[in-house]
Amino acid sequence: MSLLEDLQWRYATKKMNGAKIPPEKLDYILEATRMAPSSSGLQPYKVIVISDPALLEKIKGIAYNQTQITDCSHLLVFAAWDSYSGERVTQVFNYMMDERGLPHSNMDAYKQTILGLYETKGTEWQAHHAAKQSYIAFAMAIAAAAEQKVDATPIEGFLPEKLDELLNLRDSGYHSTVLLPLGYREAGQDWLVNMKKVRMPKELFVTEMTLADAADNQEAPMEMNLDAFTQK
Repeated sequence: MSLLEDLQWRYATKKMNGAKIPPEKLDYILEATRMAPSSSGLQPYKVIVISDPALLEKIKGIAYNQTQITDCSHLLVFAAWDSYSGERVTQVFNYMMDERGLPHSNMDAYKQTILGLYETKGTEWQAHHAAKQSYIAFAMAIAAAAEQKVDATPIEGFLPEKLDELLNLRDSGYHSTVLLPLGYREAGQDWLVNMKKVRMPKELFVTEMTLADAADNQEAPMEMNLDAFTQK
């Protein structure tokens, strides 16, 4: 199947059946996640894989008792850096140069540019920036899961501070950003499984713009016409 067909197949699964994902499928999803692009190649995030039933039960309580947490095969917890430090950035760039067989000094000028930009914005901005990077990897994970015919449910409905405490993330300089239970749908108990997938129509979602259009938009706000959407 094509990627578009896979994305049409997937949906935010509401009820999973507890069946286990074959190891090769899980590895494929994780490798696609690892290969995701990130700003400056820093990958300021990691993925925690959880399948222990006792731990999943605790996380379920932190995630408003959403049953996908305990009915899934594996739960992916995306966690991002809480800040960009010189030590962290240097470590990543040095590893990058080692893998490419180049001297560490090749990245010195760029590293100073990055740190000079990020440090002035403060740690709150840095944590938010790193979190956004983790969502790029998350998108790769959910697309790869669809390709493997593995169901997945994006979950932002949880208490991050409590999860960070449970998983000792703060002590390691990370904060949780989003959860992704992976498993298989229980079609007979899932109200969403047969619902039509609905997305904004292309004519509302995609806007082609020229410089003249951009100048015009500075004078008057763009209005969204929902007629095309409601007629479909």
